[in-house]
Order: sequence, then structure tokens, then C-alpha cells
Amino acid sequence: MLRLIGDSKFPVDLSCLSLSVPVCWPCDGLTSCPGLLLKLTLAQYDHMGYPPGYPDPELEQYTAPQLMPDTPRVQLRLAGDKRKHNEGRVEVFYNGEWGTVCDDDFTLHSAQVVCRELGYVEAVSWSPSSKYGRGQGPIWFDNLHCTGREKTLSLCPSNGIGISDCKHSEDVGVVCSDKRIPGFKFVNTLPNHVENLDIQVEDVRIRPILSSYRKRIPVTEGYVEVKDGGKWKQICNTEWSVFNSRVICGMFGFPGEKKYNARVYKMFARRRKPSYWDFSVNCTGNEAHLSSCKLGQDTSLKSNSTCAEGLPVVVSCVPGRAFALTPMVGFRKAFRQEQALVRLRGGAIVGEGRVEVLKNGEWGTICDDNWNLLSATVVCRELGFGTAKEALSGGRLGQGMGPVHMNEVECSGFEKSITECYFNKEALGCSHEEDAAIRCNVPAMGFQERLRLNGGRNPYEGRVEVLVERNGSLVWGTICSEGWGTMEAMVVCRQLGLGFANNAFQETWYWPGEVSADTVVMSGVRCSGTEMSLSHCLHHGAHLSCPRGGGRNAAGVSCSETAPDLVLNPQVVEQTTYMEDRPMFMLQCAYEENCLASTSNQVPANSYRRLLRFSSQIHNNGQSDFRPKASRHSWVWHDCHRHYHSMEVFTHYDLFSLNGTKVAEGHKASFCLEDSECDEGIEKRYECANFGDQGITVGCWDTYRHDIDCQWVDITDIKPGDYIFRININPNYEVPESDYTNNVMKCRCRYDGHRVWMYSCHNGET
Repeated sequence: MLRLIGDSKFPVDLSCLSLSVPVCWPCDGLTSCPGLLLKLTLAQYDHMGYPPGYPDPELEQYTAPQLMPDTPRVQLRLAGDKRKHNEGRVEVFYNGEWGTVCDDDFTLHSAQVVCRELGYVEAVSWSPSSKYGRGQGPIWFDNLHCTGREKTLSLCPSNGIGISDCKHSEDVGVVCSDKRIPGFKFVNTLPNHVENLDIQVEDVRIRPILSSYRKRIPVTEGYVEVKDGGKWKQICNTEWSVFNSRVICGMFGFPGEKKYNARVYKMFARRRKPSYWDFSVNCTGNEAHLSSCKLGQDTSLKSNSTCAEGLPVVVSCVPGRAFALTPMVGFRKAFRQEQALVRLRGGAIVGEGRVEVLKNGEWGTICDDNWNLLSATVVCRELGFGTAKEALSGGRLGQGMGPVHMNEVECSGFEKSITECYFNKEALGCSHEEDAAIRCNVPAMGFQERLRLNGGRNPYEGRVEVLVERNGSLVWGTICSEGWGTMEAMVVCRQLGLGFANNAFQETWYWPGEVSADTVVMSGVRCSGTEMSLSHCLHHGAHLSCPRGGGRNAAGVSCSETAPDLVLNPQVVEQTTYMEDRPMFMLQCAYEENCLASTSNQVPANSYRRLLRFSSQIHNNGQSDFRPKASRHSWVWHDCHRHYHSMEVFTHYDLFSLNGTKVAEGHKASFCLEDSECDEGIEKRYECANFGDQGITVGCWDTYRHDIDCQWVDITDIKPGDYIFRININPNYEVPESDYTNNVMKCRCRYDGHRVWMYSCHNGET
């Protein structure tokens, strides 16, 4: 029973309301229609999804459309230069030939019909003027006027099938939602079977058969099975090729396939008669998913048996190094691991990120011109993942630094590395706003089922509860919050697929979780931040130690789909470095904030300190604003410098000898975070004056000029020589970022007793 709180003018029983129906009774307005009002009220929270363990709302189940006998039968597919599987040029199969659709009068309603006919819940957008490349063959539809409710594209009013005055430069494309209609069969049909629209399958899996593979995670070997009509069926291997196996392994997160022991599977097939699917599959090996392959010949025979003299298809996949079943413990001969030429940065989970390549000793990015699933898949396989789920453009996973190394990349799909693909060496006109990124298929490791968030206001926050084995059974429990911080929270959010950490909490009394899970089952957790699962972090094991106890002091997190990413500009440091001798009586504010060397405690007021000064320009390259962890009420007013300190430690400045010994140090005890300048088209949002909000907007930078207090290192006591200068932003990881590897900047420094030079400045530890 539900009731509406507030105006009691219309007290009603809402037990009959359902979000899947518009209203329970006829009504003529919101005020007299509580069913519609409730639906609209709840709709604003739809984007949040549902917490783990909560039942999802009932979605409509797919039913095949009932078409009149005289309705023209067409088959649709998405083709062309795709960046993900659910977008592309709309192609129509009719009268034995594939053709396209013209963009004249095309609307989102028409895109809705296309997407739903392909099994997606809805259309997101559409694109005119052959964005996905020009098609071939006839232009089957022109001047479409769909309402969005048609069951097939051929029912939309148009000029008539095949009647068009368009060229292929006007071919239309669509982007459909990721979410599929439950029960929809997703494997495309071959042209020779188009008239029979039921030749499709609902799902695909690798089912382990041998006992040695059944308990392994991930599943790497077994029968390839398709779900058709609610039943799992095997595929006949008579026409199966290595290209088919390559596609199957890729979609399950594996970079390659290998041979298997066929004799064992023959024995198994004799003992247990397989149930065969009626069709074969024909892949080129470049497809990102089985749904992009064509169906082969009909393998069914007139008798009850199929696949004469054949066996069920078996695949054996090779997992990437990160997902190997057991680590290599020894080698026959010593070898040196090759320097990786490609890496991912800025991604929230394993297998996604901005693509960066190493060239001439410098990391750079790839321009998104012509960036598609084929090229993205080459990168995914190269890094030990499967095929690409999505090829992202427009700096979607943050903007990189340094040069743009590759532009207009074109791959065949079988290259070992993206560096082997053809590309335009003149990356003219490409900025980091066009940085390419990828999302790859990764093996199902089951990590997500061993962790949950409970008690939060939305699915992205709550007390962390972990599933562990105790006395031979699996039980849920909490984590000791002693030492719990940003890095541990990062791993939790990654493991649950919820993006980046937003906050790490050491008290969760305001989030009541499951009472049965109150007991602490994990303590002493220490993570580097890159682990795939919390169980991979250091922790106490069976011998727990938690002085504060669990309950209200259990560990908690809040997660976010985006995060900031601060990067220092090394050129500014090089160009602005100089040396200054400054009298102590002019350094009183800096002295109060501990910005001088410890020897300054014992010197008279008329003595001088020698300062290595420089400017720093810190840019937010991420996807969300950088905000201080402390809320406004806890900021500290510093009367000497006349501003509020929002972070106790924001930057470390250190000088090291060439053997790594620290010889001098400086720091910004606290920054007044604000937008000094912004990229074109971006407005400033943060300003420190008048107790304003502090932070750095995405696409803006905070500049600290060389002539302000504490923007230095006190080098009074060091001798002339060669040194290494190091700057570390956000050193205590107080604020979560999408990439901490670029928070460090290093320079070579030469000091001859009279002058100082800074050179070879670069981001990163190396």
C-alpha cells in the first residue's frame, strides 16, 4: 500500500498503480490523476538505476510482431564505420538486395522504429549525410514519415520502396540505446533466410564440459552454445572455422584462441547426444560480436539427426596476462619483457581508457578521425582483452597531454599492434579534444558478485559489504575502516562497475546495511588503487584486527561515473624558473605556513633565504570538476595571506640528488583553488574572493605565479650541483582522480651557486 504525502485533497489507494501502465483510472489532469503524478515523480530517478539486490522494474518482454500478409518483409542491420555495436548506417534487405535509407524527412521517430526492430529499447540519436560512410545498392526508403509506433520500417509512410531521388552521400545512420528488449533474438540473419524472421538466437555462451574447466574462472574452454526458443543448443562444427572461434573468444574477453584435445570431446559427445542448432555461422574474424556475423547454411536434415559425421563446436580461448589462471613461476631461459607501446589512461574500469602510444620515448594520443571498432579491437587484443565494445571519440575519457602521434588510423583487424596499422603521419588539425578511447570486452571473473553496497540513498553509495568464506560457508560482512581511504574506495567502485570513487567513509552509522552482515570479516585493507578486486589488496586474512569495531565504523564509499584529472604544465615550470635572495623579515607569512627550510628557525630577521622560484599551471583534463574534500564550514582562514585554506596539503615540491636523496623541499600547505584561465568556450566557475567556491573546472587551469608566497623551494643550504626537481599534485590522494600517474612532474635541475636552470621537464615518474 502506498500513499501520497502532502495535499490530502485526493486521498487514494495506490496499490493498483504500476509504472508499466499509465494510470489506474481515467483522469483529466495531474491533480486528479495520482497514478500519472507518481510516474512522473519517480521518472526523475530512473537514470540512477537500482542498487544491487533490488529487483529491477518489469520490462516488456519481446514478442514477434504480427504483420499482415501483404506487409513487405524487410531485414535491417547497422553497418559502416561504427564506433560501437549499437550504431551505424541503416541498411535494409529487400527483394534479395541490401540497400540504404535516405536522410530526407528522417526523424527520431523513424530511428525509434529502426532501433526497436533491431531489438534495442529506444533510439538515442540519428545522423544525416552518410556519417558512417556511403552505402551501396538501391536506396530503399526516402521521405520516411514514421510515428515511432510502427512494427516495421516498411509500414512507415514513404515515397514507396525503391522510389528515391537521393544519393548515397545522404545515407542515414542511427545510434540505439545499449539496453536491449528482453527476449529479443539478436543474431542477424543471412539474406537467403530473410523471409523467415525467426532464425535468430537469444544468447550465446561457452559452457565448460570437462571437469578440469568447470571450476575455473574465467571459463576459457567448452561448447559454444546458442539459446534458441528458450533452449540451449550446440552448433555443428562441420563448417566451423578458426575465424568463428576468434570472434567467440573476443566477445568473451579473450585476445586469441588455441587448439584443444578433440579426442576427449568426441568421447563426451558419444556419451551424451548433443542437441544441435539448425544453422551454421560464417564470420570473417573481424567482427566484434557474433551478432555481426552472417548465418551459414541450413544444417538440418530431413531425419531427426543433424551434423552428420560432425561434432559440437568447441572453443579454447587464451586469456590475457591479467586474467591468466595461474602466474608463471619459472622460465626456461631469462627474458626481458618488451616495453609496452600502448597503454590506457583515464578509464574507470579494467579494459577501458584513452589510448596512448609511445613514440620516440614520448607518450602521445590518437586522433579520433576514422576511429572505429576495427581499430579499437586491435588495441584491445594487443592489451590482452577481447574485442572492442565501443570506440569512443571526442576525448570522452579525458584529454591527454603531449603530441598526437597518430591520425586517420586504418586497421585490417589482424594486426598485432595498433602501431602496425596505416595512419596519416601528419596529424594536422587534431587537438586533444579529439583523443580516441576504447571500451573492451573483458572476461567474466565474478568479482562483482562478491561485493555490494548497502544502505545508501542511491546505487552509487553505501556501506561496503563483502562475501567471504567462514567455516566452509559463504557469509556477508563488513570491512574495518581503520586506514580506509581513496585508493581502497577506488577498487570497490571499479569492482562493482560503478566508475570512480567520489568519497571514502570511515563511519557509516547513517547507512544501515543488512543486520546479518554487521560483523567485520575483513581488516587491514591496503590497495594501490589499480587492483581489479578488493581481495587482491593487502589485508589481514583470517586473523582480523579492528580496534574500532564494525557497525557504525564500517567502511563505506560513494562512487561517480566521472572524475577530475589534474595535470601540471611542464613547459611553464621550465620557462619561469629563477633564483631569488629574500630577507627573512619579508617571509613572515611563509614562515608561519612552514614554507621555509627548518634551518630558518635559527637565523636573525635581517638574514636572507635563497629561493628557487617558478610558476605552476595546473589543468583539469578530467570529466568532472576538482573540488576540495573538506566542505566550506571546515575551511581554515589564514589571516596573514587573507584567504581560506581548503586543503591542508595540495602540492609537494622536492629537490633530490641524482642518487635519490631528498636535499630540499617545499609545499603548498593549502591552495586557494580557483579558475585562473579556461579553454575557449568554457566559463570560470570558481573564485576564492569573498569566500567563494573553490575548485578547478573541467577545461580550466589554476595558475600560481612565481612571485607569490610558498611558490618555491628553499635552497639556502644546498651545494652547487645537478639535481632532480619533482612536483607532486594531490600527493595524499585526498581527492579522487581518474589518473594519478600524471600527477607527478620531474625536471633536471642545475645550480652553479649563482644561477639555476630547469630542463627536460616531463609528466610521469619515468
